[in-house]
Amino acid sequence: MRILFDSKNEYYKKPFGSLKTDERCEIKIKIPKNCETQKCFLILERSDGFFMQQPLSVVESEDNYEVFSCVFALSFCGLYRYYFKIETRSSSFNLFKYGSGDTNISDGSKWQVTCYDKDYDTPECFKGRVYYQIFPDRFFEGKLNGEVSGKLEPYTVHKSKNEPPVFLPDENGEILNNDFFGGNLNGISEKMGYIKSLGVGVIYINPIFFAFSNHRYDTADYKKIDPMLGSEADFANLCECAHKNGIKIIIDCAFSHTGSNSIYFDKKKIFGGGAYSDENSPYRSWYSFSQYPEKYTSWWGIDTLPCVNELNESFMNYIIFDENSVLSKWLGLGADGVRLDVADELPDEFIAALTKKVKEIKKDALVMGEVWEDASNKESYGILRKYFSHSELDSVMNYPYQNVIIGFANGAVSGFSFADTVMTIAENYPKPVLDCVMTSLSTHDTIRILTALMPNVMHLTREEKAAYKMNADDRKIALAKEKLCAALQFTLPGCACIYYGDEAGMEGFEDPFNRAFYPWGNEDFSLIAYYKELANLKNSHTALKTGKISFLWQNQHNFAFAREDENENLFVCANTDDDPFFVNCDEKAILFSVGCRYENGHLAVSKNGAAVIGELK
Repeated sequence: MRILFDSKNEYYKKPFGSLKTDERCEIKIKIPKNCETQKCFLILERSDGFFMQQPLSVVESEDNYEVFSCVFALSFCGLYRYYFKIETRSSSFNLFKYGSGDTNISDGSKWQVTCYDKDYDTPECFKGRVYYQIFPDRFFEGKLNGEVSGKLEPYTVHKSKNEPPVFLPDENGEILNNDFFGGNLNGISEKMGYIKSLGVGVIYINPIFFAFSNHRYDTADYKKIDPMLGSEADFANLCECAHKNGIKIIIDCAFSHTGSNSIYFDKKKIFGGGAYSDENSPYRSWYSFSQYPEKYTSWWGIDTLPCVNELNESFMNYIIFDENSVLSKWLGLGADGVRLDVADELPDEFIAALTKKVKEIKKDALVMGEVWEDASNKESYGILRKYFSHSELDSVMNYPYQNVIIGFANGAVSGFSFADTVMTIAENYPKPVLDCVMTSLSTHDTIRILTALMPNVMHLTREEKAAYKMNADDRKIALAKEKLCAALQFTLPGCACIYYGDEAGMEGFEDPFNRAFYPWGNEDFSLIAYYKELANLKNSHTALKTGKISFLWQNQHNFAFAREDENENLFVCANTDDDPFFVNCDEKAILFSVGCRYENGHLAVSKNGAAVIGELK
């Protein structure tokens, strides 16, 4: 007989998940009677050396088990690890976590609990919303006021929106990312009606600041719109247009590095006064030179992306504190929040100061970080990050959910692993953060969802990838799997983000093939209608926005989970098995289904099928 404890089960740990400061938490553990337990302790540790030993006492006896229990509260924010110390009549041992919900003596991992400030909350207006991510050069070309002038050169503009992005190096062997399609801010404004029709509540826009490249993560001037995209007035108009349609605007900011061809660094000596071109530059202290000016620290060794010293007083004033800081300018012009590129390369002190200032400027603004792993226990450069324990971030890009959704659809992730990953993130993230995490199926950094799901994976050259299109049979299978993935994306906790064009059936391998122009005039309208249906479902049900999640069952190829709040209890199921499974329900209770059929009082969920069944409390 095993010792029983499952932190994801509220019988054993209540409340589920993260704790607020001073919140009472009850722990129960079942120990076989034949262990003859004399003493049981809960051991809580923190990375800074904090140690607490809490005794548990017997509260009940059932069958072959004794139930030990204790109640405790944590007064200080932080990431805590815990395990049990058990003393029996004949021995003493430590009990650790083993697998998803099991225990093991002496060997295993420690359980985790995040403690965060009891007064902390994320902006209500962002919880459970539908996002739309736009790579601005590739969405829609709107009318500009006059000709483009002042764009950093050289650059080229595609003659046709149907051409693939440039992917080959130039004559010098460099990939410059300096090809443009002409998408701009006015184009987004002009398509606001379409975006609203998708059920979108938040637009997340990749970088719009003045830069050399088409991706614009090589910032040339944080306080200027790139000329190819328009003007400050165009940005203000975009925000106003979005707000009139009930849509928030999140802008993408790369603060860990700038471009080498920028007013701050000026490696090409076209601006004057940059840290590279002028040793007396006011920006000199922003950068780290080992041998001035030729040798300097750069992002991942890419010399066009010199790293900044984020905690430099001058840099922090410029970005955060000055009256006309970068944050003040763009939030003042209408932005509703920022997405922090490579958040794990930004010091905690910088993020904390930035978030505090963002909230002072606009209290219901959102700060989202790019973190690819479980952000609650993320370590970078040997430091345990404080994103959630110290209320630094409201949200993160939720790649753990993205990965298991795609893995499950492709048969690489079992229903067991899917459930474990989903519940681990739900357990580790404070509930206000979980309600705001942004789950995408693809992004500017990942393969487009339809391509990620193609049934016949093959090894292709970059030239072949640029021209590749799935055949009709493969595309049919991939579309069925995309619909399954989207159903899960929209029903799991947090926010669902559509990467522009995914809803229209765009294909695309890795960067830059995932950054082609939106196929206006060649959209898959049936797929667009499907995404609209899912967005309407999420927007119409509070349980899908902010309700808690619990799994009802999980098998190798299928599972079911519940989303529940004070108003409703929804049942979500999905299947990748060749054989269908059946759910007994009233046909009127079926809120959504794909790949299903209803007959004789039950719903048959076929391969790549999913359903949402509702029950009002």
